[in-house]
Amino acid sequence: MLTPTDTVPLSGPLDAADLRRAALPLTVTVDEEARARVERGRRLFHALRHGPGGADRRIYGADTGFGALVGYAGRTDDADQCDNTLAHLGAGQGPDLAPQIVRAALLLRTRSLAQGLSGVSAEVVDRLAAMFATTFAPAVPRYGSVGASGDLIPLAYATQALRGRGHAYLDGDRMPAGEALTAAGLRPLALDGRDALALVNGTSVTTAATALALDAVRAAHRSLTALSCLLTDLLGCDTGFLDADLLRVYGHPGAVDVGGRMRHTLAGGTPSGTRPLQEPYSIRCAPQLLGAAEDALRHVDGVVAADLAGVSDNPLFFPAPGTGPGTDDAGEGKVVHGGNFFGQPAAFAADLLASVTAQLGNLAERQLDLLVDPARNGGLPPMLATEPGVQHGLQGVQLATTAFVAEIRRAATPAGMQSLPTNLHNQDVVPFGTQAALRAHDTAELLGLLCGSLALGLRQAAHVGARRPTAPRCRELLDALTEAIPPVDPDRPLDSDVRVAARLLVRYARP
Repeated sequence: MLTPTDTVPLSGPLDAADLRRAALPLTVTVDEEARARVERGRRLFHALRHGPGGADRRIYGADTGFGALVGYAGRTDDADQCDNTLAHLGAGQGPDLAPQIVRAALLLRTRSLAQGLSGVSAEVVDRLAAMFATTFAPAVPRYGSVGASGDLIPLAYATQALRGRGHAYLDGDRMPAGEALTAAGLRPLALDGRDALALVNGTSVTTAATALALDAVRAAHRSLTALSCLLTDLLGCDTGFLDADLLRVYGHPGAVDVGGRMRHTLAGGTPSGTRPLQEPYSIRCAPQLLGAAEDALRHVDGVVAADLAGVSDNPLFFPAPGTGPGTDDAGEGKVVHGGNFFGQPAAFAADLLASVTAQLGNLAERQLDLLVDPARNGGLPPMLATEPGVQHGLQGVQLATTAFVAEIRRAATPAGMQSLPTNLHNQDVVPFGTQAALRAHDTAELLGLLCGSLALGLRQAAHVGARRPTAPRCRELLDALTEAIPPVDPDRPLDSDVRVAARLLVRYARP
């Protein structure tokens, strides 16, 4: 069993780095302020349910049915009401989600519950936090969520696993959840109806997948910016297309910023003087394309930041003004029923992220195509083969990149506008944010492989006759690629080399 190496407090908002770290054992701390908030919220829930006027006050999920059956009474026993919440949601299908997505989602769920507005018990938050010190990850099927009343079905599977039901992963091995809990030194969660509903009634899977996808696309964007510079330098292109005045009058801040980064990377370089007056668009328009992607990613940044800091649940319990966490009258306040579990912002953001991913993938594939074409690559051999015909160089890699781009394009159809009514028209509009987010996560991985493929091509171009980069920062990147990847001479399978290059670029690109 791995031991925790990082610590994440629940006192503030999470970020993408926290979600990445959740893939491995992590120390999640519940400070006194967070515990006081949770306990106050629990007291408020009980006061509103059992105190004066409680008999006439309906609280969704505590004493009612769920969804379209809210007009019917729920089960009177709290433990039975927990089962009532979760059992009917065991309808997911398909392969399991990646454990790192599930653990990131549960970290988000824990942070949301720790804000004290959901009325859950402090023990729920404590026990969730304890899970992260292990490698335990619930087995959650991919298909079944519409992202409307939160990620009900996937979060129900996660919650059931934490209760010892269903299946889970421990140290990467799939097994019955009860066995995994015992081996991890964890006790099964004991929940009432409010706890169970709060665990499932949020957008945590959608937000986690979107945030992780954004993090991966951000790394690929920075990688592709650097690779575009290395391509420019290896071919000896004139860098006039990066002129600061030119990009300033274009009027888009992303292009200005990307152009500045590219000029910085290419500083000290010298054009060869042998290239055409105007380069193909995959080079000449790179700052405009990458800049537009930067502007779009900044919008997604804002949506993800809001979701990471927000509370997604229904209903929510708000203490009366002036009732602090430690006051005796913390049982005063209100319960509000609403739609903070509706994942439309993340759905739109993930759809935009998929569009950005598709166009960045197009750019990487077109740059590789330019690099292997002797009519446009400055006279380098076709397919960058050391002995064309006897060797085939990057031919297989280029075929694969074409397939990657086609797959990304197929997956880029917007999900956030494909609403279908369900649940007896209780959920008569749905955002499909979960589908959008998981698809964005899938395509981000392919984009990383496209960047790795282009990086492999640039490394091979240097081997078959491209000039040594003249810009020091471009030389540094090429040297790193050269050290990590041997030349393709003679031919060999290159699948692992593409993955090595992709991982190297992520390390290179992240701040």
